[in-house]
Amino acid sequence: MKVRYLDLSVKDKRLKERLMQAVDTVLTHGRIVLGPEVEQFEERIAEACQQKFAVGVNSGSEALYLALRSLDLQPGDEVITTPLSWIATLNAITLCGATPIFADLKEDLNINPALIEAAITPKTKVILPVHWSGKMCDMPTIMEIADKHGIVVIEDAAQAFGASLNGAMAGSFGMVNCLSMNPMKVLCAYGEAGALTTSDETIYNKLVALRYAGTVDREDCHYPSLNGRIDTIQAAMLLVNLDYHAEKVARRKAAADFYSNLLGETVICPVDEPGYENVFYTYTIMAENRDKLMRYLEEQGIETKIHHKILMPNHTAYKSLPRPTIPVAERLVGQILSLPAHENITSDEIDYVAHHVRAFYGE
Repeated sequence: MKVRYLDLSVKDKRLKERLMQAVDTVLTHGRIVLGPEVEQFEERIAEACQQKFAVGVNSGSEALYLALRSLDLQPGDEVITTPLSWIATLNAITLCGATPIFADLKEDLNINPALIEAAITPKTKVILPVHWSGKMCDMPTIMEIADKHGIVVIEDAAQAFGASLNGAMAGSFGMVNCLSMNPMKVLCAYGEAGALTTSDETIYNKLVALRYAGTVDREDCHYPSLNGRIDTIQAAMLLVNLDYHAEKVARRKAAADFYSNLLGETVICPVDEPGYENVFYTYTIMAENRDKLMRYLEEQGIETKIHHKILMPNHTAYKSLPRPTIPVAERLVGQILSLPAHENITSDEIDYVAHHVRAFYGE
């Protein structure tokens, strides 16, 4: 059997028809840049994230950059974040002139709130937690720390649209929050796309300007910036996919439950905690002899991924940064492995993957 990690082709005929209709509508009305579908998309995203406003942009990376730009960070300002994320998180911080400060992980791969407060200095301006693999960070504790010290929170919810904690949605906690809708995400576009959410009208108006070369009313430049606009066609297709999002999440949760039942005694599986609703952007296990396991599974026709094998402060571009004390992250990054667990995976495929994971460990 061959088990792909993810198949991005659209096999559902009805979904494909609706997507093509959405594209045709945009091509017919011709408002290719910031057409009416963009506003409709933003309204739905804001509502889903329990915020007043949303701003569609051309990628999750751009969302992170513009979120930080909207706060007028100055050189030397510090941003506390996790060491485990796609490098776009760190790039956005440094491109805004800020200094990254890394707080270590909990065992669930999210930032450890108990270590955030100790990292705060008079220069700390932002706490930027990343909801890893679709499970939210402990946002109530993080918000309590931020409020105590007068620090702004930006959520990197790129992987977690639709996730929640005690009924509060990912993208609802921070002053400004970032979402990604690239083709690999649970809510996916068919190219690059992203969004920001906020309930602060001043921040909202600035974000609208920043995504359009920093212009107000698309004419007078107030803030030097570049093009961050979302394409109308992507917004139109995302509106269609929003109708399928809850079903996709339910299928991913079912796949995750199946894996956990089969592998819970063999490897460390994601753990459901009371109040947390995980959207399972990935199903990430922690396994001893991870690299050998990955090669073995590949020999059995099973495609897996590591998200991400290089911790952010260890990238070549950042070798001049002071070395952070992050022993948990350094240990876990050698164990993480993402198994195929998308909404279209079959029970036979999950059983096949789990069988070979157990076989590798002699079970």
